[in-house]
Parts: sequence; structure tokens; C-alpha cells
Amino acid sequence: MEHIELFFKSIFIDNMVFATFLGMCSYLAVSKKVSTAVGLGAAVIFVLAVTVPVNWLLDQYILQPGALKWLGAEYADYDLSFLSFIMFIATIATMVQLVEIVVEKFSPSLYNSLGIFLPLIAVNCAILGGSLFMQSREIQTIGLAFNYGISSGIGWFLAILAIAAIREKIRYSNVPAPLRGLGITFIITGLMAIGFMSFGGMLTGGDDEGKEQTETVKVEQTEQKEENKLAENTLQ
Repeated sequence: MEHIELFFKSIFIDNMVFATFLGMCSYLAVSKKVSTAVGLGAAVIFVLAVTVPVNWLLDQYILQPGALKWLGAEYADYDLSFLSFIMFIATIATMVQLVEIVVEKFSPSLYNSLGIFLPLIAVNCAILGGSLFMQSREIQTIGLAFNYGISSGIGWFLAILAIAAIREKIRYSNVPAPLRGLGITFIITGLMAIGFMSFGGMLTGGDDEGKEQTETVKVEQTEQKEENKLAENTLQ
């Protein structure tokens, strides 16, 4: 249940683009064509799915205060958390370089269409944000870390795919001159963010409200039973 909840919340409620507005540079620049958006979105999913679990391992066994105790009691007091940013970025840069090599080898057309934005995944704040959010959420297992990485990537993928599809269609629409280009794109992004955030009530609020209603009904039933008993005793 925890994996499913984290998966859907990371895609819809805590979407990297619509909830925290991370990765907006690539989101706006590479969303003019669906084919290009799909390629970059797939690359982001892969990088997040790999870097978040790897950075979780680094955080758990190297960076956290006392994480080096597995090396011996004399290392138990070491705190390397100040190296988090450097280690996370190094991991991200390595994986992005691997993605760039693979894309260039197997899909030169996609590599050329992505241009400078493919290597710029290394400095995409959504990628680093995934590792930092993983750290701040205090995710306990590598399975949850992998889940969070891939679901965050899927959320970013859906965001750029949706805006790319809309921007392809909107070329044939009569958009007012002052809003053409980034203006209408930001408006659409805001409306999409509202739509994605509306999933919050379904994924988080419903359970709590259901529990409260159930407890309220139980209390009312108990009070009714006590009143009935009191009425019977009075009649007797």
C-alpha cells in the first residue's frame, strides 16, 4: 500500500513540474514537438530511476551522521552530510553521460533534435530535486527510493508530453497576439497544475474523511444505545 500511495502521489500531487516547478527550462524549451518531448521524458525517467536509488545508498551508508559505522566503531562519529550535493551531482552527471552516449549511438536523430538539452539533464533541477526530496522524506528502503525515482520521472514525462501535445495543436488556434509563445504556455501549465493537484483529495483526503465519518457513526450509535438503556431503566 505504501508503494502504491507513493507512486501515485509522486506522479500527480507532488509532480516535479506542477507542484514544485522544477525542470521548467527543459519543460518549456523541448516541448514544441511530441516526439522530442517523449525522448527527453524517457531519458529523465531513466536518470531519476537510477540516480535516486544510488544516491539513497550513498546517503544511507556514507553521508548520514554515523553512516560509516559499518567500517568500524571508530568511524561511527563521522558526519559527511556536507558532501551530499557534490556526491549527488557526481552520480547524476555520470548517468546523464551514459544516457547521452546511448542516445547518440542508437538514435542520432533524437540526439540531434534534443541538442544541448540532453547534456543539460545533468543540471536539470528536477533530477537533483528527486534525490534531495528522497533525502528529506527520509525514505527507509531502496525499493521505495526506486519507486520514488521512477514515479517522479513518470510525472515529469507526463507533464512535458501533455504540454507538447497541446502546443502542437495550439499552433492552429487563434491565440491573441500578446499571449502567443510562452504566455499561453504558462497559462496552460497553470491550468494543468490545478488539474493534477485536484488528485490530492482522492489520494489523501478520502481515507482520513472516511475514518472520521466511521468514528462519528460509531460514537453516535454508542450514544443512542446508552440513551435507549437509560430510557428502559426509567420505565422499569
